[in-house]
Amino acid sequence: MSTAMTYQFQIHALSEGALAQVRATGVDATGRAAEHRVAEGGEPLRCCLRDAKRGERLVLFAHALDLPDSPYRETGPVFAHAEACAGPASTTSYPQDWYGRPQVIRAYDERGRIHEATTMHDGADPEAAIDAVLRTPGVAQVHSRNVLYGCYMFSVTR
Repeated sequence: MSTAMTYQFQIHALSEGALAQVRATGVDATGRAAEHRVAEGGEPLRCCLRDAKRGERLVLFAHALDLPDSPYRETGPVFAHAEACAGPASTTSYPQDWYGRPQVIRAYDERGRIHEATTMHDGADPEAAIDAVLRTPGVAQVHSRNVLYGCYMFSVTR
């Protein structure tokens, strides 16, 4: 965890509107039924930006990323609590459970197109890595993604 600097950015979990719709209808962004599961423990929750604890009730569903309509707007799998939760502990600091976890920092421009500043960090100082990409001219937002599976974790803006 970085202690030398304070970074100014906003971390965004999945929107309450998107979560409420899936929880209420049971239908995801592709029109398919969301899957209800009991956590094995460790599933990354996109509603509160922490790992699930064993036994928690979850929903797994396809989520369309909040990007302008373009070929880069993807839909992919995410886990969330099956019922509304308190949300992230903080929206101005990196999720505590995810320190030490290497991530791809995918950069996007204002049009929602992937920016060449996209990079990867090793999990040791994710705030500095995110800050460096956000400072790149033309970068409007970044998405943190799992290295192995490529799954979306959360977005970050200034």
